[in-house]
Amino acid sequence: MFEIKLIPNHHRQIVKLFMAVQQRNPIRKLSTSVVNKIAAGEVIERPASVVKELLENAVDSGASVIEVAIEKGGIESIRITDNGCGIEVDQLELAVTSHATSKIVDADDLFKVGTFGFRGEALASIAEISQTRIRSKPADQDSGYELMINGGNREPIQPCGCPDGTSFEIRQLFYNTPVRQKFLKTPQTEKGHITEAFARVALANPQIKMTLLNNQRPVHQLAATDNWQERIAAFFGPEIADNLIAISDSTSVEGGEIRVHGYVVNPAVTRSNNRMQYLFLNNRFIRDRSLQHALSEAYRGLIMVGRFPVCFLRLDMPFEMVDVNVHPGKLEVRFQNGGQIYSQLLGTLRSKFLKTDLTARAQLSKPEVPEYIVKDDPTSPSAGLVTPSTPQTQNTISFQQQAPVRDWTQAPRQPFPMERSGASSNPLAGSSGSAFPSAVTPSTAGHTAFDHSTSSPGAGIPTAERTDAGATNVPAPTRALQVHNTYLISETEEGMVVIDQHALHERIIYEQLREKVLNEKLESQKLLVPEPVTLPPAETALVLENTELLQKIGIEVEAFGGDTVLVSAYPAMLANHNPAEMLRGVIEHLANEAKKPDQRDLVDELLHMISCKAAIKAGDKLTPEEISALLEHRQLCQDAHHCPHGRPTALVFSREELDKRFKRI
Repeated sequence: MFEIKLIPNHHRQIVKLFMAVQQRNPIRKLSTSVVNKIAAGEVIERPASVVKELLENAVDSGASVIEVAIEKGGIESIRITDNGCGIEVDQLELAVTSHATSKIVDADDLFKVGTFGFRGEALASIAEISQTRIRSKPADQDSGYELMINGGNREPIQPCGCPDGTSFEIRQLFYNTPVRQKFLKTPQTEKGHITEAFARVALANPQIKMTLLNNQRPVHQLAATDNWQERIAAFFGPEIADNLIAISDSTSVEGGEIRVHGYVVNPAVTRSNNRMQYLFLNNRFIRDRSLQHALSEAYRGLIMVGRFPVCFLRLDMPFEMVDVNVHPGKLEVRFQNGGQIYSQLLGTLRSKFLKTDLTARAQLSKPEVPEYIVKDDPTSPSAGLVTPSTPQTQNTISFQQQAPVRDWTQAPRQPFPMERSGASSNPLAGSSGSAFPSAVTPSTAGHTAFDHSTSSPGAGIPTAERTDAGATNVPAPTRALQVHNTYLISETEEGMVVIDQHALHERIIYEQLREKVLNEKLESQKLLVPEPVTLPPAETALVLENTELLQKIGIEVEAFGGDTVLVSAYPAMLANHNPAEMLRGVIEHLANEAKKPDQRDLVDELLHMISCKAAIKAGDKLTPEEISALLEHRQLCQDAHHCPHGRPTALVFSREELDKRFKRI
């Protein structure tokens, strides 16, 4: 219960008088200590922020060897040592002064920043909220010098023995700001954040030998290398390293060129979040929603909904084309021409995918070491115990796309009746009477997506045409055997292919529908008698607001009165399906948008739904002619390796793997 009391008039007068006195307080300049503590609130969020700032300074110093040592997740101590240029003795005190920097001189330099640090806030902020010791020795000096700072209070500089370079030792972080210290997490959590900050700098600078120690135990020991793939493998292991796809593209612009290069990861390897999307702008790790959106667009149809691609991409461009002075953390940047960069990244990735064999492959493997399971269920009597899992027999088969990464369990399919007695009764029949639509010729199957000019930041991306290099490397099967009325097994020169009939047919229909929508040639079936559909008021309004959008996919609706709409036409490909059921499925996609639907995205989703409903289903018996037609159409698809929802359409078992399994080699 809350008690509300009215303030009498004389009380109100006292409050007004107090506020007036407060407003008459004199304006005063804050002390350096307070200024530095305020700056620390923006720059230094946790121990990982200290590591990031000091690592960037070490890289700017030209170091070739950097060592990071932390105790208790950096809460107790952080020590970063490098062999860079060092700090002159007469500049040691100036280095920890607020807004003192060697990176820029005047305001014009802010628009062409080529170093990691430039604001001159980090060292002063760190020294203000910790016990800091700096030891430094330039290569041309006989001895080094040491500066001790306790909570912003500096002690006299003393000579000391130390190697060339600089060493920062930070102890008791936030010891004089207990409110900030209270919000620190456990040492293990803070160590995780430090490891991520270390990884971002180490990935951007593979030419530097870098070491990370936690409680005097090595976490990462990275040798200097010219091969970026080796540095990536050192952090993320063979699952990622074996699935890297090299990317390289450059565009000439006024004053230089924009270059996109690095690696994206095979669509078989995805994550449940976007934290493994590493974008480096002129060697600086950044987060940019526009570029992440371009990345997602490039993977559209190759990965399942709710999964995120993995990438390690570098963007190199003239410093004048980007503003990094957006936020003290320097993770956000502003591009001079963001649309051009969006288009270049999206076009480069899609072109690469068209030329890359992304067909799923199955690996037959025999585990040599038993797997173990940690029982962490707190309600289990054996919680915390490590026990061997069920022994795997020699018949174990693990499936993968280039690497063992993902479960391909498909969502339950809704049964839709299909008749194959003749062309007239089959909604999927083409002009030849086959159960499959007419073939898409290679010259018209190359569009990567709908026109971007209406909605996306990368307007004007040319649609890519399929070339021979973009075709799948799996030889075309000539015949196939249907098993379980769901899968087609066929022989190829490479080995054996297992095809999901529904996923493949869905891809074929989707690409043909997409081509027709692009050319505005999608067939629409007029109803002799329009079918009334009664909907909730909100859904009725939603349908009537999007009549033009629905018309693009062959659905014509009009108001009938009250909460009823009339469906007068719908896609001919769904002739045997209930118009009301089909319209309600469309409404689900319209209603799921938190904001006004993006036209291209929504049309794409609706085509996914139509192709899924129109495709043959698991459990449908196919005739030999239908199987042959399906295999023929597979070779004409642009992305035959995945269905529109990102599931693989086929798994390839190589002859070599089969021979190994049967002990022939």
